[in-house]
Amino acid sequence: MPHGAQAATAQNTFLVTATVQPSCTVTATGLAFGNYNPLSSTPLDATSTITVNCTTGTVYTVGLNAGTTSGATVTTRQMLLSANALNYTLYRDSGRTNNWGNTPGTDTPGSVTATTAAGTLTVYGRIPALQNVPAGSYTDTVTVTVNY
Repeated sequence: MPHGAQAATAQNTFLVTATVQPSCTVTATGLAFGNYNPLSSTPLDATSTITVNCTTGTVYTVGLNAGTTSGATVTTRQMLLSANALNYTLYRDSGRTNNWGNTPGTDTPGSVTATTAAGTLTVYGRIPALQNVPAGSYTDTVTVTVNY
């Protein structure tokens, strides 16, 4: 009588790997001041929101450049209408006392450690009072930089 064949198995393992790179994305809402009265003694304030989404555990800072107007700085930004400039400032705090620039550790908000949720930061803008400039629509473009 024939004997049945016995089944046999062999096993081994293999390593599965992946390297997660730190990565960030950033979006920002426009900063719309609305109507400015150049003869008013009251400054005009507005806010914008920056949303940063980074790999969990990534430490980052967020900077804002001087904008696209030639001669503007991070402490004195300017919107233009032809050759006419309207000064404005961007701040890190609602009291509008801490300028928001582009040098980590100097004039940017403190470092943030990313979690699974996106981080949001508020930009506090102000157009100083009594800038008697010609009527029209003034614009500037500010670049947001996430350093990580």
